[in-house]
Amino acid sequence: MRYLGEFSGAGTLKCDGEEIVRATYELELFHDERTGLSSSGEIRLSSAVLEVLFGRQNIQLLTDDGRLLDIRFSGKTLLSASEVAHVDVTGELPTVPHRH
Repeated sequence: MRYLGEFSGAGTLKCDGEEIVRATYELELFHDERTGLSSSGEIRLSSAVLEVLFGRQNIQLLTDDGRLLDIRFSGKTLLSASEVAHVDVTGELPTVPHRH
């Protein structure tokens, strides 16, 4: 597995296709010869909304640059009043990291 770098920015979180809330993200990008691109990192949003969304399926992030990323919460629990969650990300990942 090869580390490609970090990418970050902002976008709109969606659940089951419905726009929910604005969020920011900081992700790391990796490439594996067998599986291709993968990513993991953190998303940030209000603790109240994060508490509702945590653990749900069908979460996506539409980034401000137009990429649709599939989000899966990788943590088992969420700390009370936390505004950050660790996620694994697939979908329209960039082939070259970028920062906004």
